Amino acid sequence: MRVAVLVLDGVFDSGLAALLDIVHCANTLRTRLPQPPPTWQLTTVGFTRTVRTGAGHRVTAAPVAQAEECDLLLIPGVAERRPDELVAHLSGPRTAPARELIARARARRTPIATACAGSFLLAEAGVLDGLRATTTWWLAPLFRRRYPRVTLDQRQMVTSCDGITTAGAAFGHIDLGLTLIRRRSPALSDLVANYLVIDERPSQAAHTMPGTLAACDPTVAAFEHWARAHLDQPLSVKDAAAAIGVSERTLQRTTRSVLGLSPVRFVQDLRVEQATHLLRTTDQTIETIARRVGYESANTLRVLLRDRTGKSATQHRPS
Repeated sequence: MRVAVLVLDGVFDSGLAALLDIVHCANTLRTRLPQPPPTWQLTTVGFTRTVRTGAGHRVTAAPVAQAEECDLLLIPGVAERRPDELVAHLSGPRTAPARELIARARARRTPIATACAGSFLLAEAGVLDGLRATTTWWLAPLFRRRYPRVTLDQRQMVTSCDGITTAGAAFGHIDLGLTLIRRRSPALSDLVANYLVIDERPSQAAHTMPGTLAACDPTVAAFEHWARAHLDQPLSVKDAAAAIGVSERTLQRTTRSVLGLSPVRFVQDLRVEQATHLLRTTDQTIETIARRVGYESANTLRVLLRDRTGKSATQHRPS
């Protein structure tokens, strides 16, 4: 498989390195399998001979024309962490050639893969319209607002839809690399993961910070403040809406448009966050913690913790 790795100025150093290391490791280990898959032929391409990474390192790139005949276009995300600057950069004239390259690859039905903020570049190129995609959790509200034609799916670390693969937050590049290997050989993917000591991370949910997401919108921020003050009580969306001065319908609509969640689901996330904190920092029983975060039954909290974080209540306790 001929893989063109497109590097742009400001590329996320660890993301680029992770993808290259995982594929190179797969090429090295493939001969240990009884029926090894073909090698991956990696070519790092760019619009200039030398590309400067987000941390200021220099990467030598082959001419970008080599990407026109690739079997997979792989695009590491850029390292910009300021939302406004990220959008300005990826929608501006400097990245217009990259967007055109992506559009041409899509027109040829060449598979495309990216991670983290790279999903924004694909969306700006128009190739994600009508498809499912994911991105880093803290940029999700901005992504939903800017690209309403894209279905943002935060349930999985890696999402594939109609030939385009996207992965979550910055180190989602690791998950993306393993996913690409797994498609050719699940056994080789397992071998690479074991050699590099990579744990499976099916979702970003355990790392999502509800308060950070809520701050993106004043209505949701007010709802979060109210919910935290009433976390030990049964949730009434009607009472919450009245308390922050909006209609129940507006609260429902706003939380879904900003967070992709219902108000009930968002409050569940707040309860999981608080319960996790109490499990880590106190010796209170799970029954006591459950009541403090609004559940009469400790078992309800146990199920929720397992569902949202992938860990039991006991596993959240300090060792």
